[in-house]
Amino acid sequence: MNKKIVLTGGGTAGHVYPALAIKENLPSDYEVFYIGSNGMEKDILKKEKDVKYFEIEAVKLERRLTLKNFLIPFKLLSSIKKAKHILMEIQPDVIFSKGGFVALPVVIAGKKLNIPIISHESDLSMGLANKIICHYCDVMCTSFEETKGSSKIVFTGQPIRKNILNGNKNNVNFDKNVKNDKKNLLVVGGSSGAGFLNDVVYENIDALTKHFNVIHITGKGKAKKVNGFDNYIQMEYAQNMGDLLDYADIILSRAGSGAINEFLSLRKPMLLIPLSKSCSRGDQIENAKLFFKNGYAEMIQEESFTTPLLLEKLDALQKNYNSYVENMKKSKNNDACKKIVEIIVNTKKDHF
Repeated sequence: MNKKIVLTGGGTAGHVYPALAIKENLPSDYEVFYIGSNGMEKDILKKEKDVKYFEIEAVKLERRLTLKNFLIPFKLLSSIKKAKHILMEIQPDVIFSKGGFVALPVVIAGKKLNIPIISHESDLSMGLANKIICHYCDVMCTSFEETKGSSKIVFTGQPIRKNILNGNKNNVNFDKNVKNDKKNLLVVGGSSGAGFLNDVVYENIDALTKHFNVIHITGKGKAKKVNGFDNYIQMEYAQNMGDLLDYADIILSRAGSGAINEFLSLRKPMLLIPLSKSCSRGDQIENAKLFFKNGYAEMIQEESFTTPLLLEKLDALQKNYNSYVENMKKSKNNDACKKIVEIIVNTKKDHF
């Protein structure tokens, strides 16, 4: 008899892809369902033909004073009720939550139905949704060993998809563009691209292409026409991200946990420019500081950014390349999928 698991989480690709990494590593006797919102996760899950998708409303707290926040209790109760109805229909053996506000009503409903709940936090410190989810889940897995705050926390590392870990640079056909005497710099801003990083590249393209072959992923609809630089390759979106990561020597990126832990697993030295606190809760700054402290990365805070500092940090990555790689080899962030799947498989449902 097949076992059933419900995956949930959404809002960003960083909430969805780790859940799919778990799905890839589950035993073959698991039937997989996904509960998400009408957002990015729904688009991503369309490609997963063996996963049945259920939609509920994500109830997100605005980090400012707004009337929308007063409606949250009513919307949350409605989403919990719908999630409970879906879970009663599926009757899963376990729920795996990757966080985000769409996961919250699923977890609360699951707790009411006595379904075991395994959750995962990618960032160094828990976001608001996972702080609440931690009260309801049975185990809170973490990407960072340094994450604290509950006896439920178990350090596992970051779940990473097989196509990221098994990329092949020989599938990338840039030979006519690249210069063999230069390292390959991959610039990536996340699933939707980062405007700030795009501007950094466009404004410094002369200096960057002088020192590197630049592969620039801009995000959909964000590319600009650039002429006169043979070793500059621009694309809006990469279907073969694993191949590009294998091809890259150094990475310039934001500091979302999912992405930087992929770079860490692949031993790619990185320059991180985290989202500023003015437009985030500061989680990327925390992530970047820890990676800098551990010798995996260089970092520049957005408010401190200058072109000379950019070139100085990239030069440091080039000159001390092997040192960064050796530091990353010492990381304990390995076999996360295996560890989490073991927790899932060994979790027993008492009753429904």
